[in-house]
Amino acid sequence: MTTINAVFEGGGVKGIGLVGAIKATEEKGIAFGRVAGTSSGSIIAALLAAGYTAEELRRIVEGTPFRSFLSRGGLYRVKLIGPAARLFIKGGLYSGEGLTYWITSLLAAKGIRTFDDLPAGKLKIVASDITNGKLLVLPDDIADYQLDPGRMPVAAAVRMSASIPYFFDPVRLRLPRQQRGDNKSARRMWAYIVDGGLLSNFPLWLFDPEQGEGGRRTPVVGYQLVGKNETEPRVIRGPVTMFQAMFETMLQAHDERYIEKQNRERAIKIPTLGMRSTDFDLTTQESDALYKSGYDAARTYFAKPGCRVFIP
Repeated sequence: MTTINAVFEGGGVKGIGLVGAIKATEEKGIAFGRVAGTSSGSIIAALLAAGYTAEELRRIVEGTPFRSFLSRGGLYRVKLIGPAARLFIKGGLYSGEGLTYWITSLLAAKGIRTFDDLPAGKLKIVASDITNGKLLVLPDDIADYQLDPGRMPVAAAVRMSASIPYFFDPVRLRLPRQQRGDNKSARRMWAYIVDGGLLSNFPLWLFDPEQGEGGRRTPVVGYQLVGKNETEPRVIRGPVTMFQAMFETMLQAHDERYIEKQNRERAIKIPTLGMRSTDFDLTTQESDALYKSGYDAARTYFAKPGCRVFIP
């Protein structure tokens, strides 16, 4: 059986397209070795690393009311004033607690809580430290905050990677004393961690170079969501929608611009059919169409002559 290392791009609710591509990969008799992802891609990667199959992933995604993750409590529910107050005080419109509970429960069902529960190096998750202006590859880089990578909860890494700026609250990590400098304010004690897509939404470089058994290189295949509303204009109603439009524009631009030709040849490009990352109310028909889009894209990729996966 052929084994690949896989990298999954972030794309919010469009991740159902990734699941369709995984199904086609499994049908081809290809196994997943090491996996990595950003944002919603980190969710898919984490669940794959935990042992979920494509069929299980499809049932999970289609059976989850993602709108339930977008809840606010108390005074934050008051129209106009509530969201603005929450954004100012918390840094996000929604807490992200529902997402954390959901992914924690799914991982626990497979006996996974921390990275120590997975084979060493099995899973890599990308997040962004906006306090220090650097990309984080988790769990390894959590050591920079004097925390044990092996004991880091996988769900915590996913929550960091999926923290869309101004949408979900950023995750705060206490800075080691030597990183605080001379500034003694309480704010300087914390690092703010947000969506990995801010710095790398498609980290195809994560597993390069890597040798497999017998000195053979393990193929790396990227699962990329493409066709992100290039022609459909965004409606800007205020600062929140402006930042959302800026973030989505950035996600679709920076990685694509710098992916070299040889990397394009090892990326499965999944058309997203005009869906947006934060379309949390996808209909059954839209979800099925995205799944089929991913399935068809992967089947086409693995069927083409000279597919890089099968090159010795």
